[in-house]
Amino acid sequence: MWWFQQGLSFLPVALVVWSAASFVFSYITAIVLHHVDPLVPYISDTGTIPPERCLFGIMLNVSTFLGMATMYVRYKQVSALSPDKPRILRLNKLGLTLGWMSCFGLCIIANFQKCILYYIHVLGACLTFGVGAIYMLLQTVLSYLMQPELHSKDIFWARLAVLLWSCSSILSMFVSSVVLYSGLYGQNLVQKLHWDPQERGYTPHIISTVSEWSLAFSFLSFFLTYIRDFQKISLRAVVSLQGQTLHEGPRSFTAEEQALLVAGSI
Repeated sequence: MWWFQQGLSFLPVALVVWSAASFVFSYITAIVLHHVDPLVPYISDTGTIPPERCLFGIMLNVSTFLGMATMYVRYKQVSALSPDKPRILRLNKLGLTLGWMSCFGLCIIANFQKCILYYIHVLGACLTFGVGAIYMLLQTVLSYLMQPELHSKDIFWARLAVLLWSCSSILSMFVSSVVLYSGLYGQNLVQKLHWDPQERGYTPHIISTVSEWSLAFSFLSFFLTYIRDFQKISLRAVVSLQGQTLHEGPRSFTAEEQALLVAGSI
């Protein structure tokens, strides 16, 4: 059995691989069609013009559902491992709420393009990466509280390192974007898809775009730390029959009948 076939480890793997592919495929399509510059465009710019916009949108929508599933499984795992620790359970519930808010932000990014509905797109980015960073912080804190009994120290330090990487990318992107869109380098820069290296504002533009790509991949890298944890989780379905036929209503069964029905469960 391969490592990604163990337990539910395929969930975070699928989330990371699929999301990274959505960025890369949209980028390649936009470059081939000369819709953006080859040197580090904004991720959002690679999903602005058809046909890459369609590809970008549908792939990120799938990433949204993968992210929600991954975060829910993580929530259930922490709840099962620490049923008698109220502090951990409260942080775990808060983490799931913030995680799903982050996924909703990703759905907004996928369906509201930067050059069309800029402020809604920015709202989605703030939910995805801003609230997502808080989710990462909570999961890092949970990893700290659960060590060394339930978590190894290596996992905690790995998550802390990725969290710091993500926070530094957010800070760099925020500062460079404020400088770029301050009005010193012209107006309507949101609609600008092609940049000349000799133009004023090119340096903060590059810093901003590099920071965005760094932030995206730091965010995805955090879910790679779930792989080992998810290898210890299995999922099975149990079907309990409530009737001998499909046209009769539910009724009470004798102990002998109930044992016979449960024996047919999977």
